[in-house]
This record gives sequence, structure tokens and C-alpha cells, in this order.
Amino acid sequence: MTALDKLMAQARLNPATIALPESSDPRILNAAVSAAREGVSKPVLLLNQREADALATEHGLDLGAIELIDPSDPDNLQRWAEALHQLRAHKGMTVEKARNALASPLTAATLMCQLGEVDGVVAGAVSATADVVRNALQIVGARPGAALVSSFMLMLAPEGASGGPEAMIFSDCGLVIDPDSTALTEIARAAGYSAQSLLGEAPKVAMLSFSTAGSARHAAVDKVRTATEGLRALEPDWQIVGEIQFDAAWVPELLAKKAPSANFDAPANVFVFPDLDAGNLGYKIAQRLGGWQVIGPLLQGLNRPINDLSRGCDADDVLVVQAVTSLQVAARPTLSD
Repeated sequence: MTALDKLMAQARLNPATIALPESSDPRILNAAVSAAREGVSKPVLLLNQREADALATEHGLDLGAIELIDPSDPDNLQRWAEALHQLRAHKGMTVEKARNALASPLTAATLMCQLGEVDGVVAGAVSATADVVRNALQIVGARPGAALVSSFMLMLAPEGASGGPEAMIFSDCGLVIDPDSTALTEIARAAGYSAQSLLGEAPKVAMLSFSTAGSARHAAVDKVRTATEGLRALEPDWQIVGEIQFDAAWVPELLAKKAPSANFDAPANVFVFPDLDAGNLGYKIAQRLGGWQVIGPLLQGLNRPINDLSRGCDADDVLVVQAVTSLQVAARPTLSD
């Protein structure tokens, strides 16, 4: 059984109700059908019955098992507009402005999540990441105790790989461009929680740098070292190593040579990059040269699970992100502040 098979099997134990606001896109429709059939989520499409019937005919799909929510229904619109007004009144949101904002299915889906009408949202096949994140921050907000919202990639090993974990977390590879030491600590902490919820493992966090255990001196190294100290103070029970080069965090023999005093069992399962340049390059190298399957960017630090898709995603990607979101929903009550 591959790492992806295990993830999907785990999602089937607690399938979450997940809104898919980009509901007319054929990738989303196919992924909704697959998710319902495989039991990894309970997808919700933001369509009326007439629209759903037309799309089902056009694409040769059976949408009969998929829940539909009509975002133009007067009762839904009135309830949502009043709720959005109350939520954003301090920012000048009126009921009329709320009605206008809810013309966006993404906004409607995110509000449904905030109201508990769905458990999570998966979007981004059509919408820009900035729109997904902005709606999430304005409507759902950050998790209590979280200093910022960041992202991570779920990395799944290619079939037949050996000598390392079947799955790991790379963070932040898609959102925070140049975190300071405080932000880097928060990214690492959130990534550790992501490992707990998605990998089912205790976090082993590597704070990456071009230096290992003081082998180089530079302000960029100091940032990682300070962030590492901050993470240790917040999570004293986790295995944490830093600052460290990737190879030392991956190969036990190299760790013993480069950082013999490190109290850490390589390989790590969470790799925290010092900035977005490094994170973006790192995951793409692993994907293209190493054959690792990449799921993400996924969002962490939000009060409720909202996940972003790549606009180049296919239906299989959307299916897997629904499964990931179900796992995040199941883990949410146990996450520490």
C-alpha cells in the first residue's frame, strides 16, 4: 500500500462535508463524483438543480449522489448576507455589500464553512490563490494562537523508494515570501501539526539552512537558528534540529558527522525552508528529479480547513485535496493552541 493509498484509506474513516465552489468546472465535477464514490469526502456543489442537470448531461456524469446548494436561493442569500454583514460590519460591510460579495461562489462557500454548514472548502482550480487566501482570512480567520497563515506541500514518495519516509511535509513553499525568525517559528509549528494530522506521526522537524550547526556565519543563518530556538520553546516534546543542511537532516550517517551532538533521529519528516525561494525550488526539484508526488500548496494556520488548488490541477489532484481536507477536519479539535 502506497502512502497515497494510506492517506485515502484514512480519509474514508471520517469523510468531511466539503464545498467545491468552482462547481461548473469539469475537473471539479469529476472529482466530486470520485470523492463521493470513494467515500473520502461528502462533496457539496454550489449549483441549482437545473444547472447540475445541464452539466451532468454535457459531461456524461451522474451527479445524483452529490449534494447541491443553490447560492442564488433567496433564503440562502438572505441568511448569508446577514451573517457576512455581522462578521465584517467593523470593516464597513453592509447587508447590500454582503449580497454583492456573495455573488462569488468562493465567498459563499467560505462563509458556509465559517457558519458550520460545511466542514471545509477546496478551491483554486479557477480562482487565484490570492482570492482563496483573502476570503479565508477575512471570513474564517486564523486559528486561535496562530500568528500567521502559511502553506505546505504534502510530499509522497515514488513507488519503490527506500531509505526515507513514505510521506513528508515541506513548508512554506507557496505563501510567505521572506519570513522573519518569528514567522519562521510559526510556519514550523504549523507544519508540525500538519504532520500529526496527515502523516499520523510525531513531528521530526528540520530547520533548513546552508549551514549545519554553526558551519557558516551569516544573518540568514542567524534567522534560522533563532527560529529553531523559538520552536523548541513552544514544542519541547518534538524532535527538532537546526540550523541544518538538507542532506544532514535526511541521512543519519551525515547527521552524525555534521552535527554529532544533535538529539535527533534522521530522516526528518518535516522540512522547513528559510524562505519561499528555497521552498519553491526544493519541492520542484524533488518532484521533477526525484519523482515525488506533490499535493498542495495546502493552507495551515486557519481556523477552519480551506485549501487552495493549482490552476493547473486535474481531477485526481482535486480528489486527493478533498481527502487531505477531510483529515484536517478530523484532526482540528485536537490541535493545540
